[in-house]
Amino acid sequence: MLGLGVLFAFGGELKAQDEVNTITTAVPFLIIAGDARASGLGEQGVATSADVYGVQWNPAKLAFLERKQNIGVNYSPYLRQLVDDIGIANLVYANRINDRSAFGASLRYFGLGTITTTTGPNDPGVDVQPNEFILDATYALKLDDQFSMAVSGRFLRSDLRIQAIDPDASAASSFGVDISGYYQSEEIVYNNFDGRWRAGVNISNIGPKVRYDDSGQEDFIPTNLKFGGGFDFILDGYNKVFVGLEFNKLLVPTPSDSNGDGVVNSEDDFANESFFSGIFSSFGDAPDGFSEEIREFTWSLASEYVYNDVFSLRVGYFNESDIKGARKFATLGAGFEYSSIDIDLSYLISTGSVRSPLENTLRFGLTFKLGDEYDEY
Repeated sequence: MLGLGVLFAFGGELKAQDEVNTITTAVPFLIIAGDARASGLGEQGVATSADVYGVQWNPAKLAFLERKQNIGVNYSPYLRQLVDDIGIANLVYANRINDRSAFGASLRYFGLGTITTTTGPNDPGVDVQPNEFILDATYALKLDDQFSMAVSGRFLRSDLRIQAIDPDASAASSFGVDISGYYQSEEIVYNNFDGRWRAGVNISNIGPKVRYDDSGQEDFIPTNLKFGGGFDFILDGYNKVFVGLEFNKLLVPTPSDSNGDGVVNSEDDFANESFFSGIFSSFGDAPDGFSEEIREFTWSLASEYVYNDVFSLRVGYFNESDIKGARKFATLGAGFEYSSIDIDLSYLISTGSVRSPLENTLRFGLTFKLGDEYDEY
């Protein structure tokens, strides 16, 4: 029964946050970091160096992978301090087809544990396991030696409504499309070190709303804009330091009381916009104008130290406005390469008033890199 209590806690948290105008969507796990490397960098991934997890963060990076075959496996416990059976699993594959192109695919699964439903004190109950998952595929192509673009397709399914409680409930499903770009400069010689610039942008989860039953409200999926840049300080043949800054904005309408009845609900205009028009209106619909629009952007700052391409230390910080969710946390991470296997670890520490469900959780990932090597200058 603890899992059901967690679901109710989620609902209570969302309602409380709506009072300060937080934007909420269905299937929010779509934008939770699915890998330990990005988790250790303050959830950065759109402009970091290429790895297989670019399938989630910036699929265009796959065209810059240094090995032909790449397989990633990650698991992140969720609400570990309350329960031990909720978590996010991530399986990713990418193939560098040739010098200019690559394709990738992934499966992400969010299991919310086991919930026992009963109809009375003498009912032994029935166990149900609410879950969500997504399947996606992507193709990336270099347009020149330093810039690539990618298009991705995604299927999502959310099975959270419990039929024993609501007989009309059913699993909700939808699809999404990503469009992304990535820039990686050649190595540039400066006075005391060499350097490399990186930049990226990804508009993800462009797709229709979801509905859990025929009479229920339609909910937006988390269409999302992420962009950023970074710089590699290449100090010598062994030591490299990356510094990156990234920004993020949900391309979903801001909740507002458009009909003046004193309640923000499905009767208001924002809830009845199409997903496509909502993308454009999301840049100018905040009730308090431009100042509130700016607060809808989150940002993260991160750094990664790499020694001899076999050992990495990572640190990051993520910030969100207090009136838009108040997520603020610091992250630590490390990576080790043994033969053709990368091992990544990360740890999150909440620094704001809202504690992260991933707080004090050690996240773990493995990456297998096989086949031919590509030399990216």
